[in-house]
Formats: sequence, structure tokens, C-alpha cells
Amino acid sequence: MRLRPLGHSLSIFLVISFLLCMLWGAFTPQNLHMHRAWQELLPGFEWGSMTGMVIGLVETYLYGWYIALLFVPLYNFFNRDKAA
Repeated sequence: MRLRPLGHSLSIFLVISFLLCMLWGAFTPQNLHMHRAWQELLPGFEWGSMTGMVIGLVETYLYGWYIALLFVPLYNFFNRDKAA
């Protein structure tokens, strides 16, 4: 498994998911929002501000790379017998 394609794929997936959650939150009643969860997961994120949105986008992108950096070496390590 290659790191770069998975890193970008996971990061873009998380960014799209974050944007969909922000859109959902903008058009639904407040009791259906996830902004409290995002505030716990994303340091510096604030619901409703442009700064919070940018922080959320950057941090979700970086979380995708964090996952890829851990997952790819582990996957390749445990899958090494099949490659031989």
C-alpha cells in the first residue's frame, strides 16, 4: 500500500465530511448539530466563525495524514507475507 494516495484520499474524505457536517449544522435545528463534538476533536475550532472553519479544514486534513502515516506501515508490515 502506498502512503501518498492513501494520505490524500483520507484527508479529502475527512475534509468533505467536515464540510457536509458544517452545511448540515447551518440548515438544521441546533439540537442536531455536531459542533460540540468538533470542538472536542479539533483544538481551536469555534462553530460559526470563519477562523473556526479554516482551523477545522486544516485539522481534518492533517488528521487524514496522521491516520495514513500510522496505517500504511502497519498494513504493509502485517501484509508482508502475501507480497513474497
